[in-house]
Amino acid sequence: MNKGRLEAFSDGVIAIILTIMVLEIKVPEGESLMTLKPLIPKFIS
Repeated sequence: MNKGRLEAFSDGVIAIILTIMVLEIKVPEGESLMTLKPLIPKFIS
């Protein structure tokens, strides 16, 4: 396997993982910034 195909494969795997992580973030209910506080660890990771 050449280098270009390996890079494309790893990019695809990373894109799938990031998509799954983003789908796990729920929209908070509320209008203040304090409603975002529980989501900070997910954003950092």
